Amino acid sequence: MARVNTTVAPSLPLMRRDYDPNQLEQVHNSLRLYFNQIDNFSQTINGPLGAAFLNSPHISTSSSLDQYALGDNTPTLVSWTTTDSNAGFVLNLDNSATVPLSGVYKMDYSIQLVNTDSQSHDVHVWFQENGGILANSSRRFTVPARKSGTQFAYKIGSSSIMFPSVGGDEIRLWWATEKAATAGGVVGVYLEHEDPQVTPYVRPANPSAVGSIYFVSRLPA
Repeated sequence: MARVNTTVAPSLPLMRRDYDPNQLEQVHNSLRLYFNQIDNFSQTINGPLGAAFLNSPHISTSSSLDQYALGDNTPTLVSWTTTDSNAGFVLNLDNSATVPLSGVYKMDYSIQLVNTDSQSHDVHVWFQENGGILANSSRRFTVPARKSGTQFAYKIGSSSIMFPSVGGDEIRLWWATEKAATAGGVVGVYLEHEDPQVTPYVRPANPSAVGSIYFVSRLPA
């Protein structure tokens, strides 16, 4: 992908007291080259493919872990193991993402829910900003009962929300279920990661969770 060079103001010579046509021509030439840079920049950015030359803050993450709730009806933080793409954000050790600058952002997520119980169960997922619940961000997903003792029920829970944020804000994703499974075998709901497979066909891994945050626009005036 070609890059658009940013404009650089020319270093104009100091004008002499007496008229000098050669020096004036140098000034005109410097200005002409500078205005050509500006024209090239604005025409490219405002063209149909202009967005291809722009950078904007974003982060995309995923998790290669099975994730279990801390208990029935107990809020549990979604954890992330891999940063798939990032510009400006910081993914912290406490599984929060720090917003790099103020603006309006869009957040998307998808979690792979598994129910090992013989009854259906509800799951709620929501966002947190700086320790406080992000208003209207909660979503409810109902995971059906398992098909049999060895065939569990699966459901993808996904949603998105757009929100204003200030640089330095920390964003987290939480979930809770009325019936939490455990790694020790207690039946219920958990977030499952599946490794890549080669048989009976080749497919990539299924992360237990994927998430992204990306810049949409500046804050309203």
